[in-house]
Amino acid sequence: MFDGFLTFRPSCEACGLSYDAFNAGDGPAFFVMSIVGFVVVGIALWLEVTYEPPMWVHGIVGGGLTIGLSLLLVRPLKGVLAALQFVNKAEQGRFR
Repeated sequence: MFDGFLTFRPSCEACGLSYDAFNAGDGPAFFVMSIVGFVVVGIALWLEVTYEPPMWVHGIVGGGLTIGLSLLLVRPLKGVLAALQFVNKAEQGRFR
């Protein structure tokens, strides 16, 4: 489905479906920010209440989790949103 990290191939290798119509837009970024933000803030609160570490530890843990989870989630979520567009026969809006 993907040619690069986030670039769709021109078409499916197995069935020939064209991926030109799929446009996830900012959807994957929104969901990644929401999910990662919830997880990182929850872990930061737990870490602070449990261990009371210095701020640099929060920076390393929070920064590492934010970057790692974002890179881990963005590609699958883009694929899921493209699949939802296909299943629901979603099209770009047209002006009349």
